[in-house]
Amino acid sequence: MNPTDVTQTLNAVCSIFSFVLGTMIGSFLNVCVYRLPKNLSVVKPRSMCPHCDNPISWQDNIPLISWLSLGAKCRHCKAPISWQYPLVEAITGLLFFLVFWRFNLSVATPVYMLLAASLVLVTFVDLTDWTIPNEVTFPGIPLGIACSVIMLYVPGSLLHVEGPFELPVFNAMLGAVAGGGSLWVLDKLSLLLLKKRGMGFGDVKLLAMLGAFFGLYGALLIITIASVLGATIGLAVVYAQKPKGDGAEEKDTRVSGHYLPFGPYLALGGVIYMLYGPDIIAKYLALLPAVSSAPPIIS
Repeated sequence: MNPTDVTQTLNAVCSIFSFVLGTMIGSFLNVCVYRLPKNLSVVKPRSMCPHCDNPISWQDNIPLISWLSLGAKCRHCKAPISWQYPLVEAITGLLFFLVFWRFNLSVATPVYMLLAASLVLVTFVDLTDWTIPNEVTFPGIPLGIACSVIMLYVPGSLLHVEGPFELPVFNAMLGAVAGGGSLWVLDKLSLLLLKKRGMGFGDVKLLAMLGAFFGLYGALLIITIASVLGATIGLAVVYAQKPKGDGAEEKDTRVSGHYLPFGPYLALGGVIYMLYGPDIIAKYLALLPAVSSAPPIIS
C-alpha cells in the first residue's frame, strides 16, 4: 500500500470517527440543554426520562440508534421522546465531520470541534429557553484569546492549517471587544430610539467569544451573516404569525411581539466563518480593486 492510499484510508477512518464522536458529544449536549437553564448538575444524576424519572440504560442511550430503535418512545412509560435529541446528535456529528474535513489532523481540529459543540449548545438553549449560558461564553472568550497566544509557540509543522486559527493576539482581543461592543451599542441605541431592548446581553457575550476566536474581520462577517439570516427568517416567521382572515386573533407568542432569539444566527455565522470565512474575506478583498476601478454607473 503506497503512502497516498494509507493517507486516504486514515482520513476515511478519522472522518467516520469524527462523526461518531460528534454524536456522542451531542448526546451529552442534550443533557446540558435540558439541565443548564434549570441550574442542575450536568454530571449527576445519570440521564433519566423526564416523564417517568426512570434511569436510561446504556442500550437506550446510543446516539441516533436508540431513538430509532425505541420508536421515539420511552421504554418504560411510552412517553414520546422529542425529535430534538437525535437532531442535536446528528448536527454535532455532522459539524465534527466537517471540521475534520476542513482542518484534517491539525491542532485546530480539536479546538474547533469544541467550539462547534459549544455553538450547538448555545443554539438549542436559546431556542428553548431564550438564554445563552454563561458556562459557554465566559470561558470561551479567554480561550479564544489563549489560542492565538499558544499559536505563537506551535511549530508550523504541527499547525498544518491556514485559516482563522492563525490569529494575531491583538486581532483576537480586538475581535472580542469589537464583536461584543457592536451588539452592546445596538442594544443601547434600540433602548434610546425605540424604547425597547434590541439585543440580550447573552448575544453580546456570544459575539465577543466568536470575535476572540476569529478576530475583527470574523466578528464583522459573522454579525453580517447573522443579521441577514435573522432578518430574512424573522420577517417570514412574523408574517406567518399574523392573523389570517376576518376576526382572526393574533397568536400570543414572543414571536408575535417581534422578538426572536438571535443566538442561533450568530452561532450559524460562526460555523460558516470557521469553515469558509478566510476564503469569503479573501474573495471580497480581491473584488475591491475591481470595484474601485470600475467606471461609474451614472456619469
